[in-house]
Parts: sequence; C-alpha cells; structure tokens
Amino acid sequence: MNSFSIIKFMASEKTNIPNSLNEHWMPFTANRDFKENPRLITEAKGLYLKNHHGKTMIDASSGLFCNPLGHGRKEIINAITKQLETLDYTQPFQQGFGGSFELATKISQHTPGNLNRIFFSTGGSDAVETAIKISIAYHKAKGQGQRFRIVGRERAYHGMHVGGTSVGGMVNNVKTYASLLMPGVVHMRHTHLPDHKFVSGQPETGAELAEDLERFAANFGSENIAACIVEPTAGSTGTLVPPKGYLQRLREICDKHGILLIFDEVITGWGRMGSVFASQEFGVTPDIMTMAKATTNGVVPLGAVACKEEIYDAIVENAPKGVIELFHGYTYSAIPVAVAAGLAVQGIFEKEDIFNRVKELVPYFQKAIFSLKDIDVVENIRGYGLMAGVDMKMDQKPGKAGFTCYKHCYDGGVNFKATGDCLIIAPMFISEKKHIDEIVDKLRTGILTYSKNKKN
Repeated sequence: MNSFSIIKFMASEKTNIPNSLNEHWMPFTANRDFKENPRLITEAKGLYLKNHHGKTMIDASSGLFCNPLGHGRKEIINAITKQLETLDYTQPFQQGFGGSFELATKISQHTPGNLNRIFFSTGGSDAVETAIKISIAYHKAKGQGQRFRIVGRERAYHGMHVGGTSVGGMVNNVKTYASLLMPGVVHMRHTHLPDHKFVSGQPETGAELAEDLERFAANFGSENIAACIVEPTAGSTGTLVPPKGYLQRLREICDKHGILLIFDEVITGWGRMGSVFASQEFGVTPDIMTMAKATTNGVVPLGAVACKEEIYDAIVENAPKGVIELFHGYTYSAIPVAVAAGLAVQGIFEKEDIFNRVKELVPYFQKAIFSLKDIDVVENIRGYGLMAGVDMKMDQKPGKAGFTCYKHCYDGGVNFKATGDCLIIAPMFISEKKHIDEIVDKLRTGILTYSKNKKN
C-alpha cells in the first residue's frame, strides 16, 4: 500500500488505526495482501476480540494457543504492575531473584516423572534451542561427545531459530533456509496417514512409523544420535494426533539406544490435551520437555525447559566448582515481569480448577467440531483435547482454500489460526458450552460462505 492509499484508507475509517502500514514487516504474513485490506485488532476481553471496524469476534484459537485463560485477566495485570513497581529487571547471570525459583518449583510440581530442573528461556523457539543444546551438553558430560545427530519429524514445527528450523519439518521453512541449517539432522515420517479421516482422538494405525527412529539408529549408528524431538501432538501443521502406541515405541527405542527423548509441549502444555501435559495424557515421559505460550497466558514472553534430574546432575557435576556449567542463557531469561505473569497464571490454574474444567469440556467440543464434516468443502477433521484441525479441500494450489476461508470466517465473527488449508481451532480453557456452540456455528457460516463464493 503506497502513502496515498494509506491516507485514503485512514480517511474512510473513523477508528483508531496506524498512521502508516508501510514500515512494519509482519511475520508469517502475506504483507501485500494484508496492507490492501488490514485486519487490525484494537481490544480484547475474555473470549472476545474487537477489530478496527468495531466488529466483535470470538477468539477460537486462544490467540496463537497462548491465551487459554482469556484476555485482560486482572490477576495477571495486577501481578505485573506490582512487580514493575518493585523490581523491573535483574541480571539472570550469576545473580537472580526469588520469583524465578518460586515459579520453577511450581512448574516442577506439575511436570511428569522427575523432570524437576527448570531452565527458563524467552519463548518457545528459545526453549527448543535450549533443549537441543542441553542434550548435546549432557552427552559430552557423559563422555559421549560424538553424539551430534538430532532426529526430528516431517511436518513438525519447533520455532524459527536455526536449531528449531533444522529439526522442524515445515517444508517452506526448511527450503527457505536450507543453506544454514544444522548438519546431522534427519527426519522421521509424519504420522498423518490417508486412512486417518475424521478421527476424533488417537488413530488406530500408524504406530509402526516410530520404527523410522530404529532405522536411523541402524543406518547412522545409534552411538551418534543425541536426541529425538517431537511434538506429542503436532500443532501448527494442523493437529496431527499420535497413533496409539507411537509415542510409547519412540520411548522404547530411545531407551534402547541411549537417545534422549524431547517433547516439544509449547502448544500442548498446560492443559490443551486434557491433562496438564500431553506426556501425561499419552502416558509417555520424555527426558526433556519444552513449554511456553500458556505459561504466562501469552501476556509476557516466557519459555521453559524441564529436564530430568540426572541430566542436570550430569552437566553440573562434570564441571569444576565455581565454573559455569552450561554456557547458555538469555538477557531476558526469567525476568521479573515474566515471572510475575507466570506465578499469576499458576494461581489461576489452581483457583479455577482449570485442568479439570478442560477435561470436562473436551467431549462436548470434539462432538461439536466434528459436526462440520457434512460440509462439502471440508476434506478432513482431526481432534484431541481442546484442539482440532479442519482441512479444506485444496483449491488450485496449497493454502489458497485455507486462507480464503479464514478471511470469510474472520468477517463472520470468528478468529483463529490457519496453516495451509487447515483451520486450527483451539478454544480457551475458560470456554463454556455456549462458547463452543458460537465458535462452531460461526465456523459453519464462514465455511459455507466461502463455499458459496467459490462456486460463483
């Protein structure tokens, strides 16, 4: 959009909009398309958003899966404000403040097994990068420094740092940055099979795909593999639920060969799957686990990596006393304002019995979202917990149908994340049945509007 167009756009609106749309290069956005017809969010409260046209929309994906407790929570706002008035920042290296230790303790009370050592980062991408580095440092501390390979999976998303992009399997991300990705990374096949059509819950078939890890161990030498990283349920690619027995088999293979199993729970963590963490829901305990998003309800960036105690002990005890044991960290690791938000979120989880509320709402949501399968342009639906992927039939090229349908739904009063031709629905944990009904009703209207316009 040129300057004249922006002035013309502003003159036609009586709402609060920017002076210019030119300077901001937006992430993961079709910038030219957006700036021709902007979608600007001006307010958020509870389960609802308001755009610059004054239209109210229901938030059907909890932001980017990161606002499950609703927008504008006073408990979080007050905690942040109080913290900023007392202590706004302290160096995270060689000093600290009490809040980060308190939050680490509270997190460890929810993590599975003995994943009781918490390393804080500034978000999900940083958490994945940290997990990869910890896995390498652990093997070096154990005298197995030759373990350099990391096994990822096709269609995985692990953030956009070099490490996360390398182990991830989103095609455009990998192709764009192929020249700078980590060496020694191999990818297992994804678990989305042709017979996984309109399956709510775990598919019955596909556990054998875990044997890819065994094959890599044979082909590259298991003694050279440091870790295998997967999302328990692949989120950003469209809710790919693990087949029954798949994660259990990965655990068995990792144990057999001394490979660390990393679960990326940035999306699935803190209740999304029905249990606190997906690892608990699916009954498989990893060695390392990442989390972010819901950790602060998306208000302030904060990520964390939970490790088994023996991993922490191996790295720390391998270094001489008084020497830094892990050469890694961030300027904004567990800064006071982020920790204050995290502690407030922990309080809400407990006070409002959030995890049980999610578990009770799951059956209603799954039944409601699968009611859309009768629409002719809906190719497939997958779901588990409070998350589902609704695939649109491809129109001419990948992504066109999903993006066009998303814009019709946005105009119809429901906002969510779309990846390719998949509409990803992830309701807030504070949702009631009436909110699920509203989301599904507006989705149906938006999809039908898309279908009608497509035929005309």
